[in-house]
Amino acid sequence: MVAKKILLVEDEEKLTANLADKLRAEGYEVLTALDGETGWGMARSNSFDLIVLDIMLPGLDGLSLCRMIRNDSESADVPIIMLTARGAEVDKIVGLESGADDYIVKPFGLGEFLARVRVQMRRPSPERGLKQDVLSAGDLRLDLTARRVYRSDAEIKLSNKEFDLLTLFMRNESAVLSRDFILTNVWGHDYFPLDKRTVDVHIRWLREKIEENPSSPKRISTVRGVGYRFEG
Repeated sequence: MVAKKILLVEDEEKLTANLADKLRAEGYEVLTALDGETGWGMARSNSFDLIVLDIMLPGLDGLSLCRMIRNDSESADVPIIMLTARGAEVDKIVGLESGADDYIVKPFGLGEFLARVRVQMRRPSPERGLKQDVLSAGDLRLDLTARRVYRSDAEIKLSNKEFDLLTLFMRNESAVLSRDFILTNVWGHDYFPLDKRTVDVHIRWLREKIEENPSSPKRISTVRGVGYRFEG
């Protein structure tokens, strides 16, 4: 089996070496960069299964790098974990809105870090549990096997979590889904406890890509005090 490849962009050399050693011991192939510019060059010239970014990088910072990766068609769907010494709620939201799939605050335990990596690496098999290969709602078409989304035949680039969110909504059209239900089904039963704002952030970002007017959404409506409903 080919080892999954991880890009680790972190300017603390000791931490970088430690994390890289642990990841390699888990069977991953790991490439490292100590600054954002080098990380960007590596992200563009290689194919990765996961990218781990520190926010506070010299030169090109992690938030900017995250946005650049998300805007590149070749890497738009690669899972991203952000590392940072910042722990304020606003910093977490900014990190998630930049395109990160997960956010870990330093200092963190290696066990927690490896568990988060395993969660992001976990990919549902296209053949497992799928009743149909394509889901449709209005002018939206979601290809489960290829993990691509189209709106009126124009492809929409979604991150992994956005794709999983839209899949969940389209499979449960017109049903009201609670934030807890969404967290469990998109982030997983064994995922570390997340702030429910994580759901709100990802849905807001998804709305920006599939709604005619994200500030007045028609497809994904908010059910106050309960959760969200997908109207198709």
